[in-house]
Parts: sequence; C-alpha cells; structure tokens
Amino acid sequence: MFGGERLSRLGAFNPQFPDAETLHKGLAHWNHRRLAVATPSDDWRAQVAEEARMKHFEGAFIEAFREQIAPLVAGAPADPDGFIAWFEDLKTSGPGQWDPLFAWLENDASIHDMRWFLTQEAAGEAGFDDLVALTQVKLPARPKLELARNYWDEMGRGSYGGMHGPMLERTTEGLELTPTIDSTLWQSLCLANVMTAFATTRRYTYQSIGALGVVELTAPTRVGAVDAGLKRLGVSPEGRKYFALHAHLDVEHSRAWNAEALVPLVTETPECARHIAEGAVMRLICGEQCFETYRAHLWAHAHPLVYAAE
Repeated sequence: MFGGERLSRLGAFNPQFPDAETLHKGLAHWNHRRLAVATPSDDWRAQVAEEARMKHFEGAFIEAFREQIAPLVAGAPADPDGFIAWFEDLKTSGPGQWDPLFAWLENDASIHDMRWFLTQEAAGEAGFDDLVALTQVKLPARPKLELARNYWDEMGRGSYGGMHGPMLERTTEGLELTPTIDSTLWQSLCLANVMTAFATTRRYTYQSIGALGVVELTAPTRVGAVDAGLKRLGVSPEGRKYFALHAHLDVEHSRAWNAEALVPLVTETPECARHIAEGAVMRLICGEQCFETYRAHLWAHAHPLVYAAE
C-alpha cells in the first residue's frame, strides 16, 4: 500500500463521506465549528442532530483504528514500572520514529519545502493546550495537577509572550503561511481529528493521556531538526522560537508526565494501561502516516523514479 494510506479504509463511509479524504475534511470542519466559541441560536436542535451524526462517523473511525492496532498493544504491561519502560521504549521503536524526513528538513530542504511542510503541520494543529485542558476533567488529583502544570507552561505561565499557541501563530505569520482545512492533506487532518476525538470524548480519556504523553516523549528530536533547518534557512530566532523551546522543554514535560500522570493512573487502575498504550500508538501511527505522505510530496521532484515506481 502506498505510503501514508494505511488508515484510508478505516471508518463508516457513505455518499457524503465516500473516502478517507472527505471523511477527515468533514470531521475537521465539524471540529472547527463545535469547538468555536458560540452563542445560543434557534437552530440548536439542528446542531444537536449534527453532533450525533458526526459523532457516529468519529466513533466508527476510532473504533476501527483501535481494532487495527490491538496486536501492537497486547503486550503492554499493567504494572507501573513495566508500563513506563514499555512506554518510554516508544521513543526509539515506536511507529514513525527517526523518519528520514526530519534529517532532510534539517539539512537539505529549501525554504519553499519548509513552508509547505509547516503549512500542513499548522493546519493539522489541534491545540495542545486545549487538548490538555479537556483531558484533565475529573482526573484524580495527582495526574490532574501534572496536566495543570503542563497547561500552565502552555499558557506561558501567565505571560502572553510565552504562550505556545500564539508563539506558533507568530511563526506562521512570519513565514506568510496560509493553512486551510481544504488545502491540507487528509493524513494531517486525521491526526488532529484523532487527538480531538480523544480529548472531547470521556470514554477515550486514557487514550488522550497516552497520546498527549507520547507527543511530549517523542517531539524534541523532531522539533529540534525543524529548528535547525529554519536556522540554516535564515529564519530569525523569534520565527523559530516555538520549535527551539519545545526541543528542550518537552524533555522535562515527558519526564514529569510519566512520573506524575502515568505512574499513579496505572498504579490505581492497572487495566487503564492498555488504553493509555492505545492512545500512544495511535498517535504515533498518525504521525508516521503524515511523515510518509509528506515525503511522497516533497521528495517526488528529487527522487522521481522511486516515487513513480510506488
């Protein structure tokens, strides 16, 4: 199967959403609408009906995805020490790790290539701060406090200039990127849709904790490569501040997340280990699918015979 297409057959398709591209664009537009700040309106019944209909499509995709990756998490230990060792090993052996895309971005990509890559990433950004805030609802005290500390860092510890979301927006504006849902590859939208489904659906709370935790675990190497590539291309320190910050901060975030969120949760509820593992693996597979698809686009001109053969 062509790179980046492994998730293309998962979900409940119909005439409105006949394939993965239309499904994930539809879910992305719905997520944008339902998470936006709004006011009461007379068509609230129609909004509730849409919510129920779209949740069916969202749930069908997530459940098919869970079934697909079940063999990958079957061996996840249910004791805290064993689980943390298994979880931390994802940094080296998990899907999508050490993808050659990032060495290329660091050393060879042009500014045009980098802008295209970052446009895809920006369009698929679900907002880590909001995902953490949604996930922490009704968690036990110790994990809840760790997610609160993580959220406070995302909020720049109360300083607008240090907020991570606006920091990324300044990078997007500085590079004159114009991300939109309809011009974004469905694999990138799929990643954001999965993260949003986890954080907004209480039955997937543990999956959300695993997915968010594995981002903290695996992101530093990737964002470090992007930061180095932007520096090579002459982007100012302010323009790459978001990536430089996360290359270092996420290392500490990961260590604290594992110790203060994962350990107490698995200690108190051993059966949750499998669900945390599911979220982590599903998030990594979504990333892997993005990286493969990005390479197919970005390297087609550099390796035309290889990609023509695929």
